[in-house]
Amino acid sequence: MAANRSTSRSTPTTSTSRKRLAAEQEALRLTRRRNRLFTGVAGGLLALLLGVVAVVQLRGADSPDTAASGVGATVREDSHRLNDVADGKVTFVEFLDFECEGCRAAFPVVEQLRSTYGDRVSFVVRYFPLPGHVNGERAARAVEAAAQQGQFEAMYRQMYETQTQWGEQQTPQDDAFRDLARKLGLDMTRWEADYTSPATKARIQTDIDDGTSLGVTGTPSFFLNGERLEPKSVDELTVAIETALAGS
Repeated sequence: MAANRSTSRSTPTTSTSRKRLAAEQEALRLTRRRNRLFTGVAGGLLALLLGVVAVVQLRGADSPDTAASGVGATVREDSHRLNDVADGKVTFVEFLDFECEGCRAAFPVVEQLRSTYGDRVSFVVRYFPLPGHVNGERAARAVEAAAQQGQFEAMYRQMYETQTQWGEQQTPQDDAFRDLARKLGLDMTRWEADYTSPATKARIQTDIDDGTSLGVTGTPSFFLNGERLEPKSVDELTVAIETALAGS
């Protein structure tokens, strides 16, 4: 009887073990199959990415980056230039929002690039105030109004130097911008008129429209000779500029 009970108990145990082993083997088979599929897809995506990069590099050498009309130009004839190199072979463009903390963080980086490459690379600024910033568009108007009196770069610098005082506020900071204009010794009657002028707003909107057509959705966004850059480090920016200079 005891032997019979032992035999009857072992049979389901053995059956269960076999089922468990079969399930584990099937899971292992599926895992290996998924890994092979993932490796194949990843390899294909990498090849595609390299192909896209190659195309961009090939097009970058002769892509026009200046346009007088139409939408989608990285640079226009009246775009603000922090510096302008006569041969115009390499042009670095930033679409920015003066209220953007990322743009403020990028400001010293761009200044360092200008210091290093300013004699060989033209640096251009385009307005791209983001709708989520209450004072982004106002800051752009304040800078543009100063530009009408030849003080674009001075106001551009002041915006970043004082951003922590007026940025991320939920109320209009017009008075803060007036103070900045006064510090520059601007003609305040003229500045006030330009600050609220439809022409100033239209000028900013042109930059926004160009940026949107180029796929800009956030700031800062950089372009080099008409091609979008998405650097993960300062070194990548430097390499991109060096590569453009070597091919110019």
